[in-house]
Amino acid sequence: MAGDAMTWLHDPVAELPAGAPELGLLTVLRADGSADPSTDPAMPRESLSRAYREMRRLRLLDVRMILLQRQGRVGFYGACTGQEAVPIATGLVLGQGDWVFPALREQSVMLVRGFPLRAFVAQVFGNSGDVQKGRQMPSHQSGRAVNQVSWSSCIGPQIPQAVGAAWAMKLAREKAVAVGFSGDGATSQPDFHAAMTFAARYRVPAIILCQNNHWSISVPTSRQTAAPTIAVKGRAYGVPAVRVDGNDVLAMYRAVRDARARALAGEGPTFIEAVTYRIGAHSTSDDPTRYRSDAEVEAWKRKDPLDRLAKHMRHVGLLDDALDKALEEELTAEIAAAVKEVEALPAPDRASIFDDVYAELPWHLAAQREELMRAPAAPSH
Repeated sequence: MAGDAMTWLHDPVAELPAGAPELGLLTVLRADGSADPSTDPAMPRESLSRAYREMRRLRLLDVRMILLQRQGRVGFYGACTGQEAVPIATGLVLGQGDWVFPALREQSVMLVRGFPLRAFVAQVFGNSGDVQKGRQMPSHQSGRAVNQVSWSSCIGPQIPQAVGAAWAMKLAREKAVAVGFSGDGATSQPDFHAAMTFAARYRVPAIILCQNNHWSISVPTSRQTAAPTIAVKGRAYGVPAVRVDGNDVLAMYRAVRDARARALAGEGPTFIEAVTYRIGAHSTSDDPTRYRSDAEVEAWKRKDPLDRLAKHMRHVGLLDDALDKALEEELTAEIAAAVKEVEALPAPDRASIFDDVYAELPWHLAAQREELMRAPAAPSH
């Protein structure tokens, strides 16, 4: 019986055609800074410059926020260092009506789409400048003005939420897409299974984008899935998938642009695996030296997405030392001014805790608010 049972077992991955997008790696940038003409998305020069500026700002912003956390001026921060190409490319592609459901390292999509830096920083401080009124933990930014939803610290719940939003878009005949982000660990969660199943079955205009940074906090990808790649999982659900060099902003731009075009054409969802690496800690609460080697980190630093784009910018004549220095000074001053302005703001009005709960405040909450306001306020620090 055991022998008979084994006769029908096979390796479906081995049957994939040579060059299958789920097993390969879409790359545009070459080692010398040039672009491969066979994969080059032909980004406009203005978009290239914008991508570099946004990635540069995000790198500098992360450094400043981590410093503030170490000084005890903010409570928590999750940096994007080494993974900037994915959110920045996505933000450049998306249209005004599209929605974003981020995971931990995609908040910067909203900055690319026009969310004010001041309000972004205010969320980290959680004071009166925060559009969320200080109700979310830091690094959980959201903004209705740019159609970006706050993410959950639980692993994966934003993926079916993105699919649900895309389903609503389809029913309403809206020309828009929803992007749901996840990490590699989330693809082993039930939420991923539910999202992929419904996305494929109802052909919703969704992009499900996994940032495979090789570590689910301290668990390596090899220990949480037996799949040879993350992208190949899309095949099981009937969702077209592509594996992309996530440290190549041009490759990410092409992959997201093509996926969005498919969705808007009524061709359904796309699953993208962005192969990247978290250079820094998982968050300011993490010590990565306990679970990975310095040699591994150094190897990935040589693939830094910001350095690779800078080399390309120099190759096409859009960047030189003087321009780069001037840009760094400008962005550093912009971030410093935002931090100075935001840090001086007071805490949210304590009465605001009762706002946004009901359209009309019920009597028992009104009574609680009155009781709160009769009590003396806590001393400020």
